[in-house]
Amino acid sequence: MFRILGPGFVAAIAYVDPGNVAANLSAGARYGYLLLWVLVVANLMAAVVQYLSAKLGLVTDRSLTAVLAGHLPRPTRWMFWAQAEVIVAATDIAEVIGGAVALHLLFGTPLLLGGLIVGAVSVVLLLVQGGRTQRRFEALIVAFLVVITLGFLSGLVVTGVDPAGMAAGLLPRFAGTDTVLLAASMLGATVMPHAVYLHSGLVRDRRFTPHGDAGMRHHLRATKWDVGLALLIAGTVNIAMLVLAAQALRGVDGTDTIDGAHRAVAEHLGTGVGVLFAVGLLASGLASTSVGCYAGDLVMKDLLRIRVPLVARRVVTLVPALVLLVSGVEPTRALVVSQVVLSIGLPFALVPLVILTARRTVMGRWVNPRSLTVVASVVCGVIVVLNIALIWLTLTGRG
Repeated sequence: MFRILGPGFVAAIAYVDPGNVAANLSAGARYGYLLLWVLVVANLMAAVVQYLSAKLGLVTDRSLTAVLAGHLPRPTRWMFWAQAEVIVAATDIAEVIGGAVALHLLFGTPLLLGGLIVGAVSVVLLLVQGGRTQRRFEALIVAFLVVITLGFLSGLVVTGVDPAGMAAGLLPRFAGTDTVLLAASMLGATVMPHAVYLHSGLVRDRRFTPHGDAGMRHHLRATKWDVGLALLIAGTVNIAMLVLAAQALRGVDGTDTIDGAHRAVAEHLGTGVGVLFAVGLLASGLASTSVGCYAGDLVMKDLLRIRVPLVARRVVTLVPALVLLVSGVEPTRALVVSQVVLSIGLPFALVPLVILTARRTVMGRWVNPRSLTVVASVVCGVIVVLNIALIWLTLTGRG
């Protein structure tokens, strides 16, 4: 079972990327524990979604986008690819900017140079991916996940937690339109479309022992552990970010930005905690930008049947983030908006996933039981409703 673990942890990196940092710190600093329930619900949703993605890949031996490519006519397939590419671009923007901000916090590196460094390091990480070396790539990502976890949990050792506040934060509620926008941003930062696409592709290199139905049952059981453990870690990190902001940054000036939050952490909790915070952010940016580029490569290859070298793709997808860094856009605001874009793109990944895994013609005897289909449908429904509310608030100028 240990040899089967890995894909869930790679997908989990998408749940602790710099966009999460921006959204969770903003929520905690501005509203305390009010939106803690959003993270809990989002993590439970993510567990269902990632398991379905892995299950589809295991049973069909194809990724979600490859299965869709076989069911969609060419014009629809190209349109689906276009929206998926927008989602991957939004993901990459968040991750490159987050890594650049971390380098600026640690070393005073100019943001543009920091973005270039993040891009260069991500190329090195991508070079160890693929074929026989996918396990090595997974091991590197797990190592980054450990650094991220230590970086963002360290502050809680100093601040402690407020159990009563956390309990109150588990009650689902909002406090105005801004909290709805933040909730959608947190959801987009937690349940991420590119992780859904990628997870179904990552599991295909595994081999069954024993073979046949017994092997499949064993692999599906191990996948539940893989997803559960990975998202337990990611969920703990996300909650730690919000709790840290709620405990130490509430009412502190400037905490609506990552830079300001870092200064506040260093001033109130000590320089060492501030350094660990920045190191966690840097690890998050480096790992997640590599995973995002890997997902974009999978989407293009499956939907357009075109293979672009990963390094070339990395160079091209780096451009939008660098343009934003040069333009002087406030980094934290760019991160939060990117998560809103991801939230809008979620139904395009989730609805086909639920439909396909509920079809016996696709899944055979491993088709989802009715209870799982109902749960997955509810998850999709909640996300779609929240997205509609987000779009309405944005268009009417209330967001």
